[in-house]
Amino acid sequence: MSDIFVPALLKWFEANGRDLPWRHTHDPYAIWLSEVILQQTRVIQGQVYWERFLKAYPTVKDLAAASEDDVLLLWEGLGYYSRARNLHQAAQQIVSLGHFPDTPQDLRKLKGIGPYTAAAVSSFAFGIPIAAVDGNVYRVLSRFMGIDTPINSTEGKALFSQLAQSLIPKDRPADFNQAMMDFGATLCTPKSPQCTICPFLETCAAFRSNRVAELPVKLRKTKVLTLRLAYIYIRCSGEVAIHRRKEGIWQGLWEPLLVDNPTDSSMFSILNGLGGTSILLRKGVRHVLTHRLIYADFYLLKVSEKPELPDSYIWVKESELGHYALPRLIEILLDIIRSCDVGEQMKNLQNL
Repeated sequence: MSDIFVPALLKWFEANGRDLPWRHTHDPYAIWLSEVILQQTRVIQGQVYWERFLKAYPTVKDLAAASEDDVLLLWEGLGYYSRARNLHQAAQQIVSLGHFPDTPQDLRKLKGIGPYTAAAVSSFAFGIPIAAVDGNVYRVLSRFMGIDTPINSTEGKALFSQLAQSLIPKDRPADFNQAMMDFGATLCTPKSPQCTICPFLETCAAFRSNRVAELPVKLRKTKVLTLRLAYIYIRCSGEVAIHRRKEGIWQGLWEPLLVDNPTDSSMFSILNGLGGTSILLRKGVRHVLTHRLIYADFYLLKVSEKPELPDSYIWVKESELGHYALPRLIEILLDIIRSCDVGEQMKNLQNL
């Protein structure tokens, strides 16, 4: 199969491969940075962040020397913030090591680097012939060979990894891995693949058996967890109370006063105990994450004196909230508050 598949794939790549900036360097730091950013991120959006990070932190030493707050702030908007924390910690590991790891085994020792990223950096930066196996590879090989072994099963992961490794040409490992990525991302896509212009139209097992939409097979395991919470934006003389999460989905990010599993009676009690004047801004704001569905209630509480809060909370100027890394859900809350503030200002002007 390699005699047919690999030459045709590489020929397609030479004519259709994407021109991406991190493909014009062998700098392992720049390549590793692109791979981390592009996890769960579209290429167009990821390139903007990649350029932004390289401008702020041109070397791995610069990234390692940065504060976690600064790294999270620069990452804001990409989501999956554990990637940013792992990136920062791995940079510190590299600096402590004294050099950038240059083998898949040593790269795997870095925080947040799994088999795929280690293989990608190894082949792109160091020319090591190791297959980088991701969703694109699973999909392309599953369809081309007609394999219905579930790709997220132990058997499937081993099977596709071995198959991809058996195909990779020792003299062009980077081209092969990039070709598989681009082919799966632009032609052999999950939905509406462009089979009519595919170079494997006559040899693809899935196309011949009319099973393109059925492959690859994936076991359904993950359950979506529904969370209900409320945020109280406490405003006092131009300041707002926030705290930094120590754990959970938004670890390391900042947020206003949080109430888990709110009820009407519990919110009445909490707001009454804090004093001041409260406004329910929005109820049941729906926010979707990969494995979580969140329904959030937003409150604005205006107080003339700062209430007692847990020690983890600090008071900051509202005008300086942009200096803190915030979850997307809190950005939504801030947008609602700004629109309310503008509406109130317009109302006051009309009453003059």
